[in-house]
Amino acid sequence: MQTEDSSSIDGRKPPRVVALSGGVGGAKLALGLDTVIRADDGRLTVAVNTGDDFEHLGLHISPDLDSVVYALAGISDPLRGWGRANESWNFMRALEGLGGEGWFSLGDRDLALHVERSLRLRQGNSLSHVTAHIAARFNVDATIMPVTDDPVRTMVHTDTGILPFQRYFVGEQCKPAVQGISFAGADQARANPALLSALADPALDAVVLCPSNPYLSIDPILAIPGVRDALRRTTAPVIAVSPIVHGESLKGPTAKIMRELGIEVSPAAIVSHYGDLIDAIVVDSQDAAEAFEIDLPVLATNITMHCMADKEALAREVLHFARTFGASHRSTLQECLP
Repeated sequence: MQTEDSSSIDGRKPPRVVALSGGVGGAKLALGLDTVIRADDGRLTVAVNTGDDFEHLGLHISPDLDSVVYALAGISDPLRGWGRANESWNFMRALEGLGGEGWFSLGDRDLALHVERSLRLRQGNSLSHVTAHIAARFNVDATIMPVTDDPVRTMVHTDTGILPFQRYFVGEQCKPAVQGISFAGADQARANPALLSALADPALDAVVLCPSNPYLSIDPILAIPGVRDALRRTTAPVIAVSPIVHGESLKGPTAKIMRELGIEVSPAAIVSHYGDLIDAIVVDSQDAAEAFEIDLPVLATNITMHCMADKEALAREVLHFARTFGASHRSTLQECLP
């Protein structure tokens, strides 16, 4: 992947960055990136996984999109890590009192978003259009988009059978052993044109694969035809942030799934998984000793984001790494040109 001028990240001109993200974990870094990039009058585009989307109680639920929107709007729940802050649960209690499905919780404030989204979708609006409307209502400056407007559903193949993602993740609490993962509808889906355009922008400074679950959150994005090719063709450095710290997941069942699939739980395994799609990786300082096993540029730093300061610090490190690595990579490529 050839790299053109990446110097914009140091503030000499407004930076342009594309991030690929799942839900809670990815949303943390997306928030840090948005804060840092906005301070430099730059532009962040976040393409979000929709494999977690599903129909529930007659409503279209988009958990990862909502997590990113809530995070960038500054209204996400800091304790649960998902949903809205200052939430109430009157609807769920009333529903359960009627014998309704209570396995997937919808807060009262959160419910309003799902109702509005579902109504607008039934009126013929695309998921991209509805997401842009919702983000604007929450005064989110970054461009947040679904990777596709077409239905793609993550299916988890387990020792108890094939489960839709939310049944595995929420209903079964990730307890069944994972034997494989597939993405129903991905082959027929069309990549969001706005994402492909952003990746093709010669002024793009960096593409960041957030520390979301590679298998459940990033792979559904990569499964959409055209996305992998766009990542290979982009002139910006593609940098992954490891979701693994010292043999364990930053968030969610990543390490559990890797073990069940017979994959070593390490940053090196993450690099192997992404293959030629990435140019560099950011790992935690605790995994710095493993850098010699990785045949790519590696930045070792603190990648655990407990607070806003952590999110911003990691975002600055990633963007600085993209600038310095991008400039070095560009110089190397120029030396190889005839």
